[in-house]
This record gives sequence, structure tokens and C-alpha cells, in this order.
Amino acid sequence: MNDRRHPISPYVPLLISLALVAGLFLGRGLGTDAGGPLSAFSLRQPAAADKLGQVLDLIERQYVDTVEKEALVEEVLQDMLQRLDPHSYYLSAAELKAATEPLEGSFDGIGVEFSIQRDTVVVVAPVEGGPSAQLGIRAGDRILKADTVPLAGVGITNDGVTKLLRGPRGTTVKVLIGRRGRKPMEVAITRGAIPINSVAASLLRPDGTGYIKLSRFARNTHSEVVEAATRLRAAGMQRLVLDLRGNGGGYLNAAADLADEFLPEGRVIVYTEGRMSPRRDMLATDRGAFEDIPLAVLIDEGSASASEIIAGALQDNDRALIIGRRSFGKGLVQEEVPLPDHSAVRLTTARYYTASGRSIQKPYGHGVDYESDYAQRTQHGELYSADSARIDSSQVFRTLGGRAVYGGGGVMPDIFIPADTAEGSQFLTDLFFSGTLNDFAFELADRERTKLLAFGSSAAFKSRYMLPEDALQRLREEASAKGIVERPGEFERSRRQIIDRLKAGVARNLWGDEGFYEVMLDSDKTFIRALGELSSARPTVQK
Repeated sequence: MNDRRHPISPYVPLLISLALVAGLFLGRGLGTDAGGPLSAFSLRQPAAADKLGQVLDLIERQYVDTVEKEALVEEVLQDMLQRLDPHSYYLSAAELKAATEPLEGSFDGIGVEFSIQRDTVVVVAPVEGGPSAQLGIRAGDRILKADTVPLAGVGITNDGVTKLLRGPRGTTVKVLIGRRGRKPMEVAITRGAIPINSVAASLLRPDGTGYIKLSRFARNTHSEVVEAATRLRAAGMQRLVLDLRGNGGGYLNAAADLADEFLPEGRVIVYTEGRMSPRRDMLATDRGAFEDIPLAVLIDEGSASASEIIAGALQDNDRALIIGRRSFGKGLVQEEVPLPDHSAVRLTTARYYTASGRSIQKPYGHGVDYESDYAQRTQHGELYSADSARIDSSQVFRTLGGRAVYGGGGVMPDIFIPADTAEGSQFLTDLFFSGTLNDFAFELADRERTKLLAFGSSAAFKSRYMLPEDALQRLREEASAKGIVERPGEFERSRRQIIDRLKAGVARNLWGDEGFYEVMLDSDKTFIRALGELSSARPTVQK
């Protein structure tokens, strides 16, 4: 499952945590009716649980201030679970809905991707086949009002807009749409089921290399990837690059199903095992549609959980080249246990192991600063040199072909690509994280949207579009007006990256994420290395 960790309150003793949790599980009506069969929760409470439950009663009856009991229960429940491991946690009903929705494959709404540009809600892209697209709403339209609520002006937020536009399918919201060159028009939109896609982009390069960018492992991930890869193969794909960088994971079964597409029948994809969970092997079937295609998988420090299952399975079976940097290192399996109030506990019940038997889970527990792992990798120089990576040489495992791989935390790639710092600068960082770069890219796209769309495709746009001559100077002036400091030499150092990101940003506003990646891949060193390796036909399929 995706990981959502909450800060642990330093003010709540563990004893109280146990007391309240005992009360939650053992005293909240979870027993069966009299005379019915016993459940795990209907057994007589042991003396310790009786004693701890009394503490909750004592707080409620005699504590000096009024206590919000439900809030306190949730806080201490979170506290207790987080003491077990970094990935066991509690979710309130609202948090559970928000966490589950991206993995379930759809939500109810009007079907637009939007952004807030200069205090105005702008449609970045309507969802294909969604209610808005069917009514003719298009990229660049402004949403000025939802029912009676204005959506323009200082103070509007993404969350606020989302709450107004989403709602149960079948309900209607009236929106006021602004479009360049015409008067605002009111449109009644009936909300429907809107798909949440796992495949952010699927592209075919001129040399026959397919590229699939996967953003999450959700319920529909397997079918999405198969559909995209099938379409690319029909268009002439001869090799494939699967990009899992920054993919934090999701459903275990989605990862196993996807790995099955690339592995011969009978191969171990992954197995799970825990104290109370007997070993369970997930094996490849005979249904793999892409078992023979040359394959590279891109990973980095943001690739976690289900992404690591894919990378580990394909690496251990010598099925693909793994290229990039060491992955996150989450090898714990969570089971979701629903509670009567529609909240849930996600409890770690097992570890998962790759085919060679290695656990990818990085160290955690007393004395380990789990949250600062990325900062520590940076300080150790691991992002910039493979020799700086902390490998536990005592945990040596062998792939199907006899190559050495290591356990102890994350998947080490077969080919290491350092983080690119040569063209970076604080100015570029500030442009990006302040939103200035994205806002300026939107303005460039919006100003000449009709003309730019006439290119017909993001590939044609990439090869023919040139930034206006004054664009970079106007960007610098806008950054200065926002208080972004440009230090001597920073602009020239980052000039190429600024141009690439601006051009990619314009493409995203015209053709969505596929337009963005179409442009950015040309300067992506990890992808470029994958192209070279695949073209040399080095990857082999172990039969």
C-alpha cells in the first residue's frame, strides 16, 4: 500500500496509548451477539486490558480539562502503530478515502485537470471521455464560478476547488467558463466516474524504443501498461524502457501481475513471509505477452515498494537492465484492517523477498533516523557516486545467471547514473519550486495555444518550436519581481535546463504529460543511457 506517515506526538506516553487502543479494539461493540460464535474480539479481556481500559475511563471522568476523546484515541493509536515500524499506521475515515482513491482507479467529478494561475482556475486538460470533454470544455478555459461560489481571486486553493468540483456521480454542478475571445458561458456538468491513470506517458521513439512512465501501482495498472505496450508494439516498438523513478508503489498484486508479463512461466516474482504469515510465493504464469522484448527499468531513490518488487524480480531473473540509483528500500507488506467507523489500520504483517531471497527493506528501529535517509544519502555522496552507496556486503545473493546482488536496503541498479548537478543552480531551484517556471510556461502556451496546437503532435512541436526571443529575459524579470535572487553566473549555468523545462512545460499545457516527457527525454541522461544499452542488445532473457 502507499505509505502515509504521521508525526508521532511526544506528549503521549506509551502506557496511555496501549490503554486507549485496548479500549478501542476490545470495548467498542466488536463482540458477537449472545449465543453466537466467538470472534477474536469477543474473547474475555485479560487482566492487563482491564487495567489499561480503566485509564481511559479515569481520563474521561477526572482529567482537569475537557478531552476530545475520539481525537485523542486516533492520536495515540497512530503513536502506538508508528512505534512498531515506519509503515504501520492508522487512517481516519477521511484519510482512508483520500489514500485509497488514487489506487482504486477512479473518482467522481467533472473530469478536468486544473491549475491555479494568477488567482484563476485554469483547465490544463479535460479527461478524455469525461463529462467536461463531452461538453466541449478544453485546455486553457477558465473556471470562474462553481454554482454560486466564485473561483477567481486571492485565497482560492487546490483543495477548495476540488471540493466544489468533485461530488457523487449523477449530481450536477453549474460552472461559469471563460474563454479567450468570447463572453463567459454557464455550463451544467453532470459528474461522472473519472479514471485515475497509472501510465503518465507512453511514447515511441523514432528508433523503435518504447517508453512507459508509470506513476503508481493501482487496481488498473496492469491493464493500463499492457494496453500501452500493445499499442506501442503495434506501432513498431522493438525494445522498452519502463520508468519507475519517483514511483512510491501501491498494490502488491499490481506489481506481481505486471512482472508476470515479462517473465517466463514458473519464475519466482516475489515471496512474502512473516511471523504469523507463512511463506507465499508469487510465480509467473504462461500469460506473459512481453517475455522476449529487450527491457530496461529506470529507478531512483523515490522508487519504493511495488516499484522495488518489479525491479528486484526482473533483476534477479536476469530479465532486464536496472538503471539509475539505489531505490528507497521498503520491503514490508501491510494488510488493511477496516474498523467499524470506516477508519482502518494498516499493519505490517510480513516482509517481501525477491527471487534470490534478499529483503529490500532498509534498516529501521532504535538508533536509526529513518526519515532522514535521503539527506544521509546526499551527505554520503551516494547520489553522485556508486562507490559511496552503503552496501551490506555480508548479504550477498545470486541472480539466475550467477551475478551478485545485495540485500539490506533497496535495489542497487546494474548501471549507476549519478544525479545531475552540472547545470543546476539555486536560481533554477527557486524558479521551479516557487511555481514561476510553470506559471511562465503556461502563459507561453496560453498566448498562442491555437497556433501551437497546429503542430499536430508533441513530437512535431519538440522538433520545430523555438522559444520567443524575449522569453528568457521576461522570465528573469518576472523572477526578480517575485523576489527570486539571481546570483552571478547562475543563469548561464542553468540556461539549457531552463530552456528545456520551459519548452516541456509548454508541451504539457498543450498535450499533457506525454508532451512533457516527449521533450524532457532528449536531455534525460538515465534514459539516454538506457537507449544505448538496449540498442547494443546486451540484455538477454534467461530461459
